[in-house]
Amino acid sequence: MKERTTKTIKVGIIGTGAIGRGLALLLTKLPGFEVTGILTRRKGFIDDLKVDQQLVTTESAKIMERSDLIVVSTGDVLYSTDMINLAFSYNLPVVTMDADTLVVSGTWLSKRGMVTESEGDQPGCLAILKDEITQMGFTPLVYGNIKGFLNKNPSKEDMTFWATKQGFSLNSVTSFTDGTKLQIEQALVANGLSAQIAKQGLIGINTSDLKEGAYHLAAGATKLNIVISDYVLSPQAPPGVFIVSTHHEELAPELETYKMGKGPYYLHYKPIHLCFFEIPKTIRDFYNSGQVLLNNGEFPKVGVAAVAKQEVSTNTLIDKGIGSFEVRGEAVNIIEQPNMVPIGLISNARIKRKIEPGQIITFDDVDLPESLALTAWNETIKELIYQPINQ
Repeated sequence: MKERTTKTIKVGIIGTGAIGRGLALLLTKLPGFEVTGILTRRKGFIDDLKVDQQLVTTESAKIMERSDLIVVSTGDVLYSTDMINLAFSYNLPVVTMDADTLVVSGTWLSKRGMVTESEGDQPGCLAILKDEITQMGFTPLVYGNIKGFLNKNPSKEDMTFWATKQGFSLNSVTSFTDGTKLQIEQALVANGLSAQIAKQGLIGINTSDLKEGAYHLAAGATKLNIVISDYVLSPQAPPGVFIVSTHHEELAPELETYKMGKGPYYLHYKPIHLCFFEIPKTIRDFYNSGQVLLNNGEFPKVGVAAVAKQEVSTNTLIDKGIGSFEVRGEAVNIIEQPNMVPIGLISNARIKRKIEPGQIITFDDVDLPESLALTAWNETIKELIYQPINQ
């Protein structure tokens, strides 16, 4: 086993959104870390950056040359893909809080370098919770996300208000609200933790009782005879994650003694996820051991399609799909929708023909700019089509 190092880890951060800014400040307060630079595409002074502005640079080479490890969280699939691939050319490991990128490019990237999703966001928290419960003999049946509010077609006025109030970008808040972020997270969970989805767009149980809703999903998974990635919609539940599991029937009396209930289903949940506050642990673990917490899997089954929120006219230019007011993301089985356009690839995309509300956008419907992310997706799809029959 590789000996655990005690050296200071030099961390380069790519992205100056809420995650990047928060992580930069946190790492300056913790022993064992040095922030070597913060890469941005913004011009001038970075508002709300509470560390030395001299750490900020627009030169990617400076970050790479000075760092032991790179953290990527940009909210831009095309840019993140480029930067992760660049980090690999410097032989640097990469930690992401970027499920958006991993469900598009993650499989392709993981064959070219060391990359893992971090703890802190829902997928990473579920990966950690899975590791904890499987070591006790539980078998996961449902990997669940807890969603407090959902509006699949929110107004720009409302989203602008909440973006200002919460300190997130308009795109981010919109993607939280319309469910796109949720669908992306659960797609990554399905691919990375060997689960599936029960239906396009997930089931999504609306409930005031977390356990009741979670067990309802478990019953559905049992009926389908698959492990599923899904969610409950519950304003009353804590904003965390959960797993519903089973265990050996012979141990049911002991589990009931320890207040886990009579079975056959058992609920495990983490009531909070602390985003960038949890990244340092993943940095240490990944840098010291190289153990991947979560990626998109070698043969992903689930993608996140761009679905029209409203009628989209011919020649419409969509600047960015994730968090837009034209489209939202919906988890789909790739084998059932091989020609769908992942919402993460919708960037400066020109619609070629009218799209009806609720319609999945395909590659026949849109002109996309050439990008490494597009290449990564196309090569992943090609490998899925021609993968061995026993995979």
